[in-house]
Amino acid sequence: MADDLTPAPKVPNEPGESRAVAAPAKTSPRRDGLLAGAVAALTLGTVLFGALLPGSPVRPAASPDADATCAEWTDGCRVCQRLADGPGCSMPGIACVPADNRCLRRVGG
Repeated sequence: MADDLTPAPKVPNEPGESRAVAAPAKTSPRRDGLLAGAVAALTLGTVLFGALLPGSPVRPAASPDADATCAEWTDGCRVCQRLADGPGCSMPGIACVPADNRCLRRVGG
């Protein structure tokens, strides 16, 4: 172990001066393998949690039957319109938190 403590080389700091520079730390293959295994296990655990845990329930943006005069409504994340084939909605943003539904545009009376 005493052989690992070799004196550090001298590096010029200022003209006429020198200072010691630490030698790079030696790593062992065993320590590197343990570190790589720990990172791989943490990554695998994170992926499994994301895949196996239930996500938040998907709720409809609005009930088009609730107000027949509302032609376009939103929950703050997606916008829906009343179409001939039924309601059509946009895709929500990835980090959107839905709020209460509100009507954006009314038709008829």
